[in-house]
Amino acid sequence: MSEKTTSTNTPQNPTTNEMWGGRFTKGPAELMEKINVSLGFDRKMFQEDIAASKVHARMLSKVGLISKDECAKILEGFDQVKSEIEDGTFPFRNHLEDIHMNVEARLKEIVGEAAGRVHTARSRNDQVATDFRLWVRGAIDHMDELFISYQKALLDRAEEHAETLMPGFTHLQTAQPVTFGHHLMAYYEMARRDRSRLADCRKRMNECPLGSAALAGTAFPIDRDMTANELGFDGPTRNSLDAVSDRDFAIELLSALSIAAMHLSRFAEEFVVWSSAPFGFARMSDDFSSGSSIMPQKRNPDAAELVRAKPGRIYGALMGMLTMMKGLPLAYSKDMQEDKEPVFEAVDTFEVCLGAMTEMVKGVTVNKDNMKEQAGAGFSTATDLADWLVRELNTPFREAHHIVGAIVKMAEDKGVGLDGLSLADMQTVEAKISEGVLPFLNPETSVKSRTSFGGTAPDNVRAAIQAAKGELET
Repeated sequence: MSEKTTSTNTPQNPTTNEMWGGRFTKGPAELMEKINVSLGFDRKMFQEDIAASKVHARMLSKVGLISKDECAKILEGFDQVKSEIEDGTFPFRNHLEDIHMNVEARLKEIVGEAAGRVHTARSRNDQVATDFRLWVRGAIDHMDELFISYQKALLDRAEEHAETLMPGFTHLQTAQPVTFGHHLMAYYEMARRDRSRLADCRKRMNECPLGSAALAGTAFPIDRDMTANELGFDGPTRNSLDAVSDRDFAIELLSALSIAAMHLSRFAEEFVVWSSAPFGFARMSDDFSSGSSIMPQKRNPDAAELVRAKPGRIYGALMGMLTMMKGLPLAYSKDMQEDKEPVFEAVDTFEVCLGAMTEMVKGVTVNKDNMKEQAGAGFSTATDLADWLVRELNTPFREAHHIVGAIVKMAEDKGVGLDGLSLADMQTVEAKISEGVLPFLNPETSVKSRTSFGGTAPDNVRAAIQAAKGELET
């Protein structure tokens, strides 16, 4: 949700921060405020902060630390704060540093002194840790929905092209013929692993820090199981020191996104290659292509190029987070305020890339004829000839490999493909070769023969698609 905001730098207390300034006689320097204030980015967590604070207030009421009337008043106040932020009338104040203290200060203006009781038995340390976990958890859930859309697009196009021939490559050299549907299903498998990594991250991080206070827990008789349960966590964190200083979940998220972005980048590179004139395998849709300011004939795969490039930003976020955390002693240090911006940016970047790739998959036009022609080029059925020698003549594979290498050299010298050689030509290398080999030099036959589990045979591809559809449904 995009939020409209208003902001003012005018402090209510020009000398010290009203939330923690009792020990101080003067406020922070202007430069200190500039380096210290996080409101510009952590306001993104306002919904999580209010949700967690409301649960904390209900828990305080349940255990008798605030009255029911105070609790009701506080909850109504939080609802008003949320509404103000959403409609753009909330008075954000930089001197209050962050979203947490801005929300609490505004709550005090709405409900009076009762607002000051909300912070009983908690610190900003466990408050921030809880809010950040809630935000990351929500981001994972949203990205999972985007992944499902991407996987469905892959399945739809793979089903359409289960029999469409194309050259398979190793070292970007023609290797063996495959189907375009099989190729697309390889990216489906990558996405399946990407979703699994995010699910693992979500499962591991789903413990609630709230109630850990600053670092040592609290002497108040709080109910951490209640707050954890109401916020959708599996339970409370088990060590207060670790709870407030742990950012493993953010690092895991960035790691998982880095791998997923790498997969998207590989796919994007294939779109760039396929759409180039020497290949001519695919044509990008107009809405994900661009032209040239000087060359009127150009049709550039800019969206794919940007998806290819943007993983660098996500990798940078991961390295920045690892570097920030690497030398921190327990428990919380202000360094950890640097955790949110890279995560927010990485998630935004990845979601744009995933969405763009989904639309590119849906919109790409495949040149079947060109793909089929290239599927038979580059002696792509040489392995089929070697397999025939092993299967029909009981030739050891290494010997068959040598025989076929000599036949390929002959075809190369003649300037033809394997199917351009006569039977007599091949018999000059191996006299036992018979007419039975000829069908196996055809790319269609080659593809249909690859029936081992996970192979490229069209029936295999269709079976894999059906299995994947069932997987997505569950």
